[in-house]
Amino acid sequence: MGWVVSVGCLSMILLGCLFIMSIFGVATTALKSSDAYAIAMSTAEHDPIVIAELGSPLKAGFFVSGSVNVSGGAGHATLAIPVSGSVRSGKVNAVAEKTAGVWTFSKLNVTVDGRPGALDLLPKLSAPSSAP
Repeated sequence: MGWVVSVGCLSMILLGCLFIMSIFGVATTALKSSDAYAIAMSTAEHDPIVIAELGSPLKAGFFVSGSVNVSGGAGHATLAIPVSGSVRSGKVNAVAEKTAGVWTFSKLNVTVDGRPGALDLLPKLSAPSSAP
C-alpha cells in the first residue's frame, strides 16, 4: 500500500514539473517568434565585432527572458537573449518600441562574458526596422 502512495505522489510531482516546463516552453517560443527578437539576433549575428569577440557561428540559447507585447501596429519589447559562439558566451540585450508597424530600438547591445562594457549595436541599425 505504501508504494502506491509513493508512486502517486511521484506522478503528481512529475506532472506538475511537466506542466511548468510546457508553460515556460510556450513563453520562450513566443519570445523567439517575435520580430523584435529576429531583428536583434540578425543584427548581432552579422556584426563583425560580435563575431570576433564570441566566435562563429553565433547561436541563441534556450532561456530567453523579457517580454514582447504587440497590439496591431504598436508594441514594446524588452529582451535578454543568451548567445554563444565558438570562443565565448554573452547576452544580446534589446529594448524596442513598435509604432505603425515599425520597430525602433532604444537599446541594442551585446555583453560578452569576461569583457567589461557592452558592444553597442544601435549604430548598426541604419533605420527603423519594419516587421512583416
